[in-house]
Amino acid sequence: MQINPYYAELPANYLFRDIELRVNAYLAHHPDERLLRMGVGDVTRPLPRVIVDAMHTAAEELAHADTFRGYCPENGYQWLQQRIIDSFYRPRGICFEPDEVFIGEGAGSDLGNLSELFDQKNTVAILDPTYPAYVDANIMAGREIVFIPCMKENAFVPELPKKPVDIIYLCFPNNPTGVVLTHDQLRLWVEYAREHKSIIIFDAAYEAFVSEPGIPHSIYEIEGAKEVAIEVHSFSKSAGFTAVRCGYTVVPYETGLQAMWMRRQCTKYNGTAYIAQRAAEATFTPEGQKGIADNLNYYRETATVIMDGLKHMGYEVYGGTNAPYIFCRAPHGWDSWTFFDHLLQQCQVVCTPGIGFGRCGEGFVRFSAFSKREDCIAALVRMKEKI
Repeated sequence: MQINPYYAELPANYLFRDIELRVNAYLAHHPDERLLRMGVGDVTRPLPRVIVDAMHTAAEELAHADTFRGYCPENGYQWLQQRIIDSFYRPRGICFEPDEVFIGEGAGSDLGNLSELFDQKNTVAILDPTYPAYVDANIMAGREIVFIPCMKENAFVPELPKKPVDIIYLCFPNNPTGVVLTHDQLRLWVEYAREHKSIIIFDAAYEAFVSEPGIPHSIYEIEGAKEVAIEVHSFSKSAGFTAVRCGYTVVPYETGLQAMWMRRQCTKYNGTAYIAQRAAEATFTPEGQKGIADNLNYYRETATVIMDGLKHMGYEVYGGTNAPYIFCRAPHGWDSWTFFDHLLQQCQVVCTPGIGFGRCGEGFVRFSAFSKREDCIAALVRMKEKI
């Protein structure tokens, strides 16, 4: 028996596992301390009532013979696929067939699994800093990775690859920096992909936080993107589904990959839970949209509180306007983990060290606006008093 040798190239722990270990070690010596958590991008607002009611109704259907359902379609129920097309894409002048929209258990799974469609010999371009799962999935597959540096000198906006690449991972609004691209900036990537016959895997998990004009919510707003882009969406951050688990991936026919992804899903995925799909459908109702908007506004306002508070204390910050994350430069020339440990030990505040997202994240930490606002305010007070 031989194991996959590329697993040995992975870091010993996933980023958030390292954070958990440090936090647990601190709590073991300070069990009575109240930590203010602003690190993990997990939501804190309750689901809108209409969504919960939809899940209750769906669960009750499973208790009756005439409404019971077994396995769900591997790519999702057509009523949800069509609802996504009609509610999100069609108003933006974008048309898809239901078979191009694949309902899944969340963006994280599909972002990793999509790498199975591509040959090991493909070269992958990934932004640095970036969501670490993109990197890990391609290390596991044994691919060459080209990192595109995104630094404060270019306001964390990436430049096009210096050499041809086959697969490109883009996430905008960006995790962790919170930076966004304009239509013109994103168009350059689509044109590059078309010229070099590359595929863009576009992580749109945070598109619901875009509030300024001129910022695309979907890569398919760019002409020609259907030929070269797969787009991955999540209900986790937009609708608070981190405990429900539902998302969708769009694989246009024009990419030539739709049939392959369908075949992969039929073999390895037995469909997203019926209850979760009914919950997702409810997000598009007027009541669902209002409840979601209220929660998103809460997180946006919290992001502003964090960003303004840090700026008032003299910190250099990025993001926070069209994204739920604030990327903050560490003071005193500290590295990321030093600042993380100082915040934990002296302020009892938990953030995410930027180095965990890549070498270009060194010297920064990420704060999440998904935290409770009162905790964020308390954290800022502690930072002002103790740093």
